[in-house]
Amino acid sequence: MTLSNDDRKIIENSIRDIKDFPKEGIVFKDITTLLNDKKAYGILMQHLHDRYKSYNLDYIAGIDARGFIFGAALAQMLGLGFVPIRKKGKLPYTTISEKYALEYGVDEIEVHIDAFGEEKGAKVLIIDDLIATGGTANAAATLVNQTGAECVECCFIIGLTFLDGIEKLEEKTEVYSLIEVD
Repeated sequence: MTLSNDDRKIIENSIRDIKDFPKEGIVFKDITTLLNDKKAYGILMQHLHDRYKSYNLDYIAGIDARGFIFGAALAQMLGLGFVPIRKKGKLPYTTISEKYALEYGVDEIEVHIDAFGEEKGAKVLIIDDLIATGGTANAAATLVNQTGAECVECCFIIGLTFLDGIEKLEEKTEVYSLIEVD
């Protein structure tokens, strides 16, 4: 399922660039303006629904925190369960976790051990707003697979292609980014 050029432009134009945030030299892609643009958000969510309705998915997993916004809405549209992949220490039940490298240091995400049900092999789509270096997304895909589920694809609204995150993640799973920034 492809997005028309007109619809892609509507979505792209709804995302605001913030220069020098969170530090000098970075151009932050602010999706809050996409979320409050009912036309752009509607086009985006309808596209994601149309793309994934035939994937025979069991769950949508959203990466903390912006992945929750898109993932929960998409799960509801597809009639699926939603699973949050959270930063360490935020989930109340027994979890498994995965560490990943940051520019300076290490971070960790986790998921409940029973997040994808009792039976092995649940098909899971992971979603987030943006992929840059891919550390968080790689850790999320690893976690899904460690539970016995299968990460079928990782979906991002924005993919920063000038970094190597997409390429690294493609070694583990399929990757779809709606808007690619060179």
